[in-house]
Amino acid sequence: MSNQVIVFTEKEMPKVLNFYEEDKITRNAPGVIFAAKTADTSITAYRSGKVLFQGGGAEREAARWSTSSTPAVANAKSSGTKGDILPEKFAVMSVLGSDETGTGDFFGPITVAACYISSEKIELVRELGVKDSKQLTDTYMQQIAGDLKQVVPHCVLTLDNTKYNEIQSKGWSQGKIKAILHNQALQQVLDQIKPEYPEYILIDQFAERKVYYNHLKNEPAIVQDKVLFSTKAENLHVSVATASILARVAFLEQMDQLSVTAGVTLPKGAGPRVDQVACQIIRKKGEPFLQSITKAHFANTQKALKLVYKK
Repeated sequence: MSNQVIVFTEKEMPKVLNFYEEDKITRNAPGVIFAAKTADTSITAYRSGKVLFQGGGAEREAARWSTSSTPAVANAKSSGTKGDILPEKFAVMSVLGSDETGTGDFFGPITVAACYISSEKIELVRELGVKDSKQLTDTYMQQIAGDLKQVVPHCVLTLDNTKYNEIQSKGWSQGKIKAILHNQALQQVLDQIKPEYPEYILIDQFAERKVYYNHLKNEPAIVQDKVLFSTKAENLHVSVATASILARVAFLEQMDQLSVTAGVTLPKGAGPRVDQVACQIIRKKGEPFLQSITKAHFANTQKALKLVYKK
């Protein structure tokens, strides 16, 4: 959980309390003069003048007040993240972020998205409903994705199952596949915003820096300048949270199309329900068809075949 603390003067404190008045809650604790709870952040004000922001949106909320006469005194990074140390006030900088989804799903593609959000557009994007995508429903993300695409430079790449299976069978790991897709998406957005360049680029980390760039050693163009890596990056800057949403929506759209083609609603993930549906598909359409809509090397393929032979 991210924790941010800002110390306010007596003149500044009323502005903060008024801002969160509609979200006010009762909190009986020593020294507490005010408490509020938003969708993703708890705000607690103390007699000492300190205000504690906790939760997925802590950095965002603290950034609202970081121009106060006294600076934030907590880490600028969520305690649950790993990776590069981010600069102070990173959450309000102009950042190009990237994220992916679908890597753990038997059915459906891998989708990667990159989004550039300038400091001037951060509040607009938040107003459109962006926060950590893990706190949003699929339906809600689908509702806001269209508006987001209208206001921020972005790129969404989809690697379909046929191509995925082809390159995976040649020895490409998921790490290499993801690295190449991230690099391509980032490059496409950089091309869109030229001659502007982000203050930083933040990649939701799935590999160490050295490993990531080793995957890209044969690529014709490699994005390296001002690149940072962090896990749970969707909590650290709205650009990654937006990329996560767009990647998820692209994945959901592809799953809907594949479900129509398969004649059955395809479940997400790689659990027992997935095995059962895969078995049904093999019996109706055959194993080659199943491979065309799945990541064929997953253990689910063999599990589904065993279910077929049991019946």
